[in-house]
Amino acid sequence: MADPKIYLLNHGSLVIDKSQVLWHIGVGTPVRFPVYSVLIEHADGLVLYDSGYDLEHVEKVLPFELPQQTPEQTLAGQLALVGYKPEDVDIMINSHFHFDHVGGNKFLTNAKTVVHKAEVAHLRAPEPFERLGYSDKSFDPTAVYHHIAGDDYELMPGIRLFETPGHTAGHYSMLVELDSSTSMLFAGDAAYTQESLDKEIIAGFHLDPVASVESIRRLKYLARVHKADLYPSHDMESFEKWDHAPKFYGGK
Repeated sequence: MADPKIYLLNHGSLVIDKSQVLWHIGVGTPVRFPVYSVLIEHADGLVLYDSGYDLEHVEKVLPFELPQQTPEQTLAGQLALVGYKPEDVDIMINSHFHFDHVGGNKFLTNAKTVVHKAEVAHLRAPEPFERLGYSDKSFDPTAVYHHIAGDDYELMPGIRLFETPGHTAGHYSMLVELDSSTSMLFAGDAAYTQESLDKEIIAGFHLDPVASVESIRRLKYLARVHKADLYPSHDMESFEKWDHAPKFYGGK
């Protein structure tokens, strides 16, 4: 079977306080961070990991995050760069249901959605401090196909989901195997930045700080075991060095 093709879709950027990137560090320092999703062309279907944010929603509900998103950076715009439309996606994997990871869900009319069932509960009834995180309810959570993976849940050959809770109750990270010698491990919000990984500093926004640290350590362990490059979610310095769609990884 040929290696999957992996595209990193650029959905623009937002701004948060540095203390939300690195807990208790840099209070009062604004940080602009990237938002991206991962498209996988696999022999068994077209798979999307997260779907970015919806500009209209952020401008209305979270304008203080100063969104910057061009028409090309919408989900439809990014998919068009590689010859697809939202309705072509077969499986939507949500790392979790925060607004900057679900903005395109409502457009994926033919996709089955895979998410940890704990995320559905928190979307419907978030804790008070989670309400802005779970503020985008534009998609129908009753249509979601709920999955609880164990530590090693293979969605399809070469695509594995790992439970990495702490940032939220039901967070998933994703491993994609390219060949026998290398893989790509997408942390999702279990690790915002490379500094988060290096220093094991969790994000300021979290549900369980102890679980968050354990998940960072688990990601580093998984990267070693699977010979994987580890991709944090919101690190502008790292993101600018990666190849973005229409360029791709794998596909040999």
